[in-house]
Amino acid sequence: MTLVYFCDDYPPDTDNIIKPIQDALVGLVFEDDNLISDVDSHRRFMSDPIDLISLPSLLQNGVLIGEECVYVKVSESQPLEKYL
Repeated sequence: MTLVYFCDDYPPDTDNIIKPIQDALVGLVFEDDNLISDVDSHRRFMSDPIDLISLPSLLQNGVLIGEECVYVKVSESQPLEKYL
């Protein structure tokens, strides 16, 4: 699972956003969050320059609105060697 959290200037710790998002996706995207074996989490500030062109369209819309938003991508895990 990949998370990109676009936040205001006083965000929670990055690790504190992972669990609630995983829990919210139970029953919608996966049967149980224990199926998630890898999490790649990123936090970026809305006040920083953001290159909209490189973002997926839904994330572009979220950033243009100017409010905090989270991009979530769930995909198959890769062999461990790809992460090392």
